[in-house]
Amino acid sequence: MILTIILIFIIGYALVALEHPIKINKTATALIMGVLCWAVYALLSSEADREHIVEQLGENLTETAEILFFLMGAMTVVELIDAHDGFTLITDRIASRNPRVLLWIISLLTFFLSALLDNLTSSIVMVSVTRKLVKDEQQRLLIAGMIIVSANAGGAWSPIGDVTTTMLWIGGQVTTLNIIRQLLLPSLVAILVPLAVLTLTYKPDSTGVVALDGEGVSRPYVTPAARRDRRLMLSIGLGGLLFVPIFKTVTHLPPYMGMMLVLGVIWVASEIIHSDKDEAERQPLTAAHALSRIDISSILFFLGILLAVGVLQATGVLQSLAGWLNQTVGNLDVIVLLIGVFSAIVDNVPIVAAAMGMYDMQTFPADTKLWEFLAYCAGTGGSLLVIGSAAGVAVMGMENIGFGWYIRKISWLALLGYVGGALVFLAEYALTA
Repeated sequence: MILTIILIFIIGYALVALEHPIKINKTATALIMGVLCWAVYALLSSEADREHIVEQLGENLTETAEILFFLMGAMTVVELIDAHDGFTLITDRIASRNPRVLLWIISLLTFFLSALLDNLTSSIVMVSVTRKLVKDEQQRLLIAGMIIVSANAGGAWSPIGDVTTTMLWIGGQVTTLNIIRQLLLPSLVAILVPLAVLTLTYKPDSTGVVALDGEGVSRPYVTPAARRDRRLMLSIGLGGLLFVPIFKTVTHLPPYMGMMLVLGVIWVASEIIHSDKDEAERQPLTAAHALSRIDISSILFFLGILLAVGVLQATGVLQSLAGWLNQTVGNLDVIVLLIGVFSAIVDNVPIVAAAMGMYDMQTFPADTKLWEFLAYCAGTGGSLLVIGSAAGVAVMGMENIGFGWYIRKISWLALLGYVGGALVFLAEYALTA
């Protein structure tokens, strides 16, 4: 039975990784894989065990639903802000003629913006901004590559910035203030190292940057009412996202409850400020429309993957894998570093989900070194390849970044940052031990 489940998982995972060559959406593959794994587990077990299997499925689905509802709420809040052009209040203030300065500004802004939103959204926003500011294609590609590195590093240290850190946070493996305190500096090093190297080796064409006036890139006139709406929705949205960790700490309720509260508040606000508009004008600015625009395919992909990983945990496969790694590799820090590198090849969501099942919280309680280092490595490791993260895949599509070009120009920089941040993290622990 276990061998059959493992075989289904391996075949399904391979099909997910080969999504583009075989032209089958990875969400469909993940859903089939997840359901088939549970079906085989139930069918090849005894009649007496099936009631227990249903209980295990219920527990797994509860944990999975908490993550999915959280992500769905966060995506909708971000879509509402974007529908009101709220992010332009941040991005329109970028005004520099110097390509090196522009590279630093965009990278650092992406780093901190991804901690508040998520690495996928922040990368899309910043690539759109870069298109307005930089005409030269090679300069724009280099900046786009650093946007990927910055977005992934920025998401790693925030409980709401990267889906893998969010999974660890919701699962109780890390807490808000501790993960920020432990990972902010290593994550910052992960972008400062490649930025410093790129600044020394970067020879930009000064004609490639759009000429700016004192107020930045020229943009269309916005009415005072629309400007007010932008400020209001950005304030409620970002303020609400920052409020979610506080809500969890104070109430001890799951994070998705706080996210649903924020979604409700920003929904009401959008209804009130557009109450005097006709239906056609109001509809694109409503939460209902934002819900229709969120990436449901990604939500269902996470569902399929987490269901499949749940079977591996329920059958003890992940625990056996952890034991094998400990015997073969031995050093837990090296194991986590390898997990981070591996997350650049395949999706980091199932890798982190598997690691959460491999190591129990009785042996490794909340805020131990393992979980913090895992959040860093899984978050920043995805930058090693352009296909290693959702941010990378999105930017790859927007700017037509080639796989080989990314390896030649960005991967080695991302690796320097990844190793540098990891060494800083380990040094911090060595000094405080």
